[in-house]
Amino acid sequence: MTDLIQFSTIFFAGSHIKPLIMRNFLFFILAILSFSTFIFAQTPTPTPPEEKPETVITEEIKINISAIDEFGKFAESLKTDDLIITENNVLHQATGVRKVPAGVLIILDTGGEERHAKDIRTTRATAKSIVNLLRNDDSIAVIQYADKVEKISDWTTNKSEVLFGLDKKLKFGKHSVFVEAIKFATEMLETSTNDNRHIILITDGLDSLSNQPDKQNAIRNLLVTTVNIHILSYTQMEQNVVVERQKGLGKRAENRPNLPPGASNPRLPPGTNTTPGGMTINLDRAMAKKIRQRGEDLSKSQKDLTELSEDANGEIYLPENRDEMIELAEKVVKTIDSQYVVTYSPKRPLNEIKQDETRIIEVSSKRAGLIVQARRKLVVKKGRQ
Repeated sequence: MTDLIQFSTIFFAGSHIKPLIMRNFLFFILAILSFSTFIFAQTPTPTPPEEKPETVITEEIKINISAIDEFGKFAESLKTDDLIITENNVLHQATGVRKVPAGVLIILDTGGEERHAKDIRTTRATAKSIVNLLRNDDSIAVIQYADKVEKISDWTTNKSEVLFGLDKKLKFGKHSVFVEAIKFATEMLETSTNDNRHIILITDGLDSLSNQPDKQNAIRNLLVTTVNIHILSYTQMEQNVVVERQKGLGKRAENRPNLPPGASNPRLPPGTNTTPGGMTINLDRAMAKKIRQRGEDLSKSQKDLTELSEDANGEIYLPENRDEMIELAEKVVKTIDSQYVVTYSPKRPLNEIKQDETRIIEVSSKRAGLIVQARRKLVVKKGRQ
């Protein structure tokens, strides 16, 4: 096309063609140029192949920490650089620190074959105190368990609704399905989108129907949820009753006269067998064995509950009487209110694990005057993250 334009310029410059002919020739050349421009404009431009977007998976683990100053007050303005995080003794950097409302699930033990210190009045009063002390923007749910697990209140910020349920719906049962309650709680936590999640257990931790492996498996699944567990335990109060009952049996043995075989005890009705191996002694032995077994069960349960609270970044409280149980509600709520949600990215990705594993996470302070408490056992299941 450039050659054509040059030719036309030379032609017109060196010729004496009449103006009309020159004008018509010029129109012809312009028409050719316009047609060429149209042809070039209609030629499609090649489309470069689409690039597939690169998928970047960012994993975060959340853990609650309790942060207070040297005077025991809530530590304000916490920063990521104030914290030291270790996962299985490997250092990690915090990526976020947030103070958000809590989601608190209260689990009430209202059953059991034997209960002496544990009573519904104390359980209700303790639970109501917790509800009243929690912040107004905290979300609360309540379940009870005895012969079965029952929901008293679903997740809500309406305290009046929760308190009404505690007044009207609590009831005792003959059994205590602790393991089923843990399973139910795990499912309820899945319906909560709150990152700052807590369980408050008011219980003696005994189970009427499930065995120890079932209990351990249910607790392991609960630890997947990263919930924080605080326990107000009846075990110490119930063990105090066991000690008193054992003392009572000891006094009965001391007061039993040492009589020769076949002799009647003047303190008992005529005909009552008091010889060695007789009915009274057998009954005492059976009772002593039953009381001793209950003491051992309570001791084992207290150990299990203590381990659960430690693994789940919480605390266990062992009140000696009913008044202390109710008063400790304030301490539990204070612990919840002093907590931040901290996040970090694991150096060993969760989605690459080959089998279920356990990670121990600990957080401490590197700022003077700041006291941080946080430790939890995180159960990571293959394919869950």
